[in-house]
Amino acid sequence: MSNIKTAIVVGGGIGGLVTALRLQRVGVLVKVFESVDNIKALGVGINLLPHSVKVLTELGLTEKLEKTGLPTAELMYVNKFGKKIWQEERGLNAGYNWPQYSIHRGELQMLLLNAVKEQLGEESVLTGHHLTSFENEADGVVAHFENKKTGEHIGSYRADILIAADGIHSVVRKHFYPNEGLPKYSGRILWRGITESEPYLTGRSMIMAGFQDQKFVAYPISPELAKEGRSLVNWIAELSIDEMPDRADWNKEIDKEKFAPAFKNWNFGWLNVPKIIEEATAVYEFPMVDRDPLPQWTFGRVTLLGDAAHPMYPIGSNGASQAILDADALGQVIEGQQDVETALKEYEAKRREATANIVLMNRQNGPEQVMQIVEERAPNGFDNLDDVISYEELAEIANKYKQVAGFDRETLNSKAGSSV
Repeated sequence: MSNIKTAIVVGGGIGGLVTALRLQRVGVLVKVFESVDNIKALGVGINLLPHSVKVLTELGLTEKLEKTGLPTAELMYVNKFGKKIWQEERGLNAGYNWPQYSIHRGELQMLLLNAVKEQLGEESVLTGHHLTSFENEADGVVAHFENKKTGEHIGSYRADILIAADGIHSVVRKHFYPNEGLPKYSGRILWRGITESEPYLTGRSMIMAGFQDQKFVAYPISPELAKEGRSLVNWIAELSIDEMPDRADWNKEIDKEKFAPAFKNWNFGWLNVPKIIEEATAVYEFPMVDRDPLPQWTFGRVTLLGDAAHPMYPIGSNGASQAILDADALGQVIEGQQDVETALKEYEAKRREATANIVLMNRQNGPEQVMQIVEERAPNGFDNLDDVISYEELAEIANKYKQVAGFDRETLNSKAGSSV
């Protein structure tokens, strides 16, 4: 049995909530502290890759995921003229033992929140609690919280360990790395929206079009609308912009005219990008940022998880999935390890280098580099793809990323046994 009996999880996002569910499975009493007063279904779409779906399946969430997420059938990269560069089946269609889901981030978060309250109790999640400081002691961690609006101290709590799942602006990370500064800007801005439309391709297709300086990503996220023969398309328009807009609120609605003209000719026949953008009810602007990989996550009884540990560019559909894998790795080491600090260091050893490799590979465009290669070799388009890039080169890029990101099919399927 592990010596870890109690845990404080700072952050009620996807990583924090999955951590609570996973640790509860190995007998740890968990409290989740979230800074906002009310957790709401905010955000847009994300993808859950099969390795993270495996973890959620083992946590008993299969039925809820099937109702909330749309199984992704295929992924296709095309150039800026809509001509196919690479296409591969995904999830169950590709022979994985688990699906890949396209899902609304906010709906996934609410699904996880409800599961935590059902399995751990309503009192296990405390909202309106912003972490201000903590003490890392020999026999435990003491964390202090305030009401962020009033600055009033609202409680101190003790536990055996503290897990910082408090995102890219993590208070805990800043405590250990006070001089790190702001996240690193990639030179690219993302505009994100959701549009109800006619289905395109299979009705469950994820597409990426363009190249590094101008890209459009789209995938449907609603199983309910799919049953009605419609699509709720989550989309991202991306452009290179030298200077990051100076604004604190990255959830602010943006006028489409700021970026839509760049995509005015992107009607591929099978997908009308200008129409998708035009018919979105709201569009939000985000900088594409990350942080450098850290030399250390674990300090005594405190460790980092998810975006607090390894924020990465949204390339390769991997951010949320890697936070879920962190939670699973943490559960595994706690279950099999008695000593507290050794367990947390073992968790770090399992995950720090693996996620650092993804962060660095995403800076090189990850699997999306095939679009950039084709743009550089054939900026005016192509008649025969084989004249531009070989199948072998395309396959090697796709397969290498799956191996680095931990969802190589044969390796993952061989781990079919439950870890919880």
